[in-house]
Formats: sequence, structure tokens, C-alpha cells
Amino acid sequence: MFGKAGDSLRTFSLLKGMPVYDTNGDLLGEVCDIVIQDNGKVSDLLLQCKGLLSKKQKIPIENISSFGEDGILLENKDILTKYIGMPSEYTMNHDKPLIKKNALSQNGVHLGLLDDVYFMEEMGTIVGYELTDGFFSDITQGKRVIRTPHPPKIGKDAIIVSVTKLRGGKSHDEVSELPK
Repeated sequence: MFGKAGDSLRTFSLLKGMPVYDTNGDLLGEVCDIVIQDNGKVSDLLLQCKGLLSKKQKIPIENISSFGEDGILLENKDILTKYIGMPSEYTMNHDKPLIKKNALSQNGVHLGLLDDVYFMEEMGTIVGYELTDGFFSDITQGKRVIRTPHPPKIGKDAIIVSVTKLRGGKSHDEVSELPK
């Protein structure tokens, strides 16, 4: 798919709601968002912690022991810190949200609205974007995924992405492999 052999890919939509445990098997909470730096890397996962206050905690991606199919493991729960949005950080849904933001090519062509991101688990590098043109278009034509070697330029109103490969437009494309 994307990346090199051995690299594991995730999408935000697959991580959302995934439980996070410490190595003692204690549930710490669920993933509610990802933090994306302005250089286009996923730096942290946001965790909705259990309890009365339901506060959001930040987990640096490099401190995650393992990403499993059914949960995420942390070696040490002491690495959790309270989430406070920084000016150079974006999220998919919460502080400075990117979801449904216009995506444009470097030539100014409207590609669609950002719906999801593909990133390598170990490094947090975003390697692709899933775009939508709306519900009815997704049903009739499918979502598009663009593969990109360069970080995006994130502006107030749009994301500028370097387009190398584009696929989509057919319903059977949604899980298919991108061209190399």
C-alpha cells in the first residue's frame, strides 16, 4: 500500500473510539482525536479519559508501546499530559479541526473536503488523504484518496496538498491499494 514494507498504516477513523490500556491491563480511556503538527505529522493521540470530568489527555505517538487491532498499549501511563491546543497544532475534530476543510492541489484545483488521513503508526508521517465531495457523491462515485510525499500547507480556510497519485470515483476503490 503506502510506505515501505513493514510500516503499519492507520487512519484516524480506525483509531477513533479505540481503547487505550496500560501494561497492567487498566483501561485509561478511548482515542477521540489525533494531533497533527503544521509540518504534516501526527504527533499525538488525544484520549478521552474515563471519570466524572472526562478530560482529554495527550499521548505522544513515539511513546505508544503497540497499536493492536482491538486496542493500544502504553508502557507508562505517566506520559499522559493534559491536552492544551498549541498554535502549531491541528486536530481532526476538536481544536482547530481539519475535517471537512477544503483540500486544494498545489495548482489550485479543488480536490474535495478532507474526510480522513492515512499515517504510518511508528513515525506519524501522513502519507495520504481521504477526500469526499459529499454524501450522495460518495455513494455514487466513492471517496477519493490522494497519496502525497510532502507535508501539506495548512491554512485558515484550506489545505494545500502536493498531489502525486489520485484514485477513486468507484465504489470498489474504497479499500483498494493505491498505485505506486
